[in-house]
Amino acid sequence: MSLKKINIAVAGATGYVGLDLIKILSTHPRVSIKYLCAQKKIGKSIQFFDKRIKKKLPKISNLKNVNWNIIDILFCSLPTGQSQILAKKIIKNYNIKIIDLSADFRLSNKKDFFKFYKTKHSAPELLKFSKYSLTEFVKKDIQKYKIIACPGCYPTSIQLPLIPLLKKKLLNTKGIIIDSKSGYSGAGKNLKKKFTHKNIFSAIKTYGISNHRHTAEIDQEFKKNTKSKILYNFTPNLIPTFRGMLSTIYVEPKGNVTIRKIHNELRKFHKKNHFINILPINKNLGTENVLNTNLCEISVCKLKGSKKIMILSAIDNLIKGASGQAVQNMNLLYNLNEKIGLK
Repeated sequence: MSLKKINIAVAGATGYVGLDLIKILSTHPRVSIKYLCAQKKIGKSIQFFDKRIKKKLPKISNLKNVNWNIIDILFCSLPTGQSQILAKKIIKNYNIKIIDLSADFRLSNKKDFFKFYKTKHSAPELLKFSKYSLTEFVKKDIQKYKIIACPGCYPTSIQLPLIPLLKKKLLNTKGIIIDSKSGYSGAGKNLKKKFTHKNIFSAIKTYGISNHRHTAEIDQEFKKNTKSKILYNFTPNLIPTFRGMLSTIYVEPKGNVTIRKIHNELRKFHKKNHFINILPINKNLGTENVLNTNLCEISVCKLKGSKKIMILSAIDNLIKGASGQAVQNMNLLYNLNEKIGLK
């Protein structure tokens, strides 16, 4: 007897994240893709945008044409603000769960959303039905919610190594330095509108100093998990590679806490997390092993002549930082093995 398929619609199908999401979903054994939606190129096949996707799928259509009665999950990969409007219409009238890859439901406080995104939240009444869901930290909690808010790529790479250590109070909570580097796909297809500097595809660019929008969710999750104020400096950098993210984090262990203790705690916490790989102490780390995967690799390194240690965290910003984590969350919603559909 064949198992019932999960009927899927994807909004924002032709962006970088949307295309990676569709590529993953197209090979997922429990998924049936019913609609691929975008605002332009209506009627085009998905292969017009991404030849990596081999399976024959529905052509690009308008959201207005979706029969929501047959959809189980809507994946939203839309610009900031648009998921709120769509969710308001759907949640009220249909028995559908939304997995949102934008920032629309990441912040539980509508005032914080306005502060960081400079626009009023369109559906604050739905915030109580949403769950910020970095998969490794939510597990079965996720199933009670109608809207699953997937974290941003920077916060994913930062929280996976830091939150286990902060929860165990192994680190000083002042003076944490986070330097993160992302491939330019993280800025989306409108990259040239967001970053107008010359040589954009061959230069390194620091941006969002002290006020990057992702600091809002980092602050929120640090406070939620530690019940205390964590003082840190976060600097994002755009680098001339399409995909991949590396966060270099400098922390000071508390008292007599050793680098071995830090390393063991990370191994213990992530022991059952299939997609997290804790490397041996002082192991060099880049993005080469995580590209085009849902993996996160973490290395803990000793710094010469300093009490601080360096933690390296590498992910693919489009997969573990977005589309792969969204599918991982879907698997949890349906009590499936987290690994299904994710190589």
